[in-house]
Amino acid sequence: MQLFWMDKRYAEAGRRRIPEASLLLMAAVGGTPGALVARQMFRHKTRKQPFSAYLWLIALVQIGLIGWFAS
Repeated sequence: MQLFWMDKRYAEAGRRRIPEASLLLMAAVGGTPGALVARQMFRHKTRKQPFSAYLWLIALVQIGLIGWFAS
């Protein structure tokens, strides 16, 4: 969540942004729940494509892996 907050503040201040690849990487290594909550909480990158599609793809893959490991 913190990276989304920081990126939002950087954008508002006209500063250099956190790369989308870094945000997606943090989601891929387990931060998906925080990323999804932060997007809504901070209203940041909610309509950005293909970022949104990639984030949801990461979430679906993680859900599938959890289901696979649990079975």
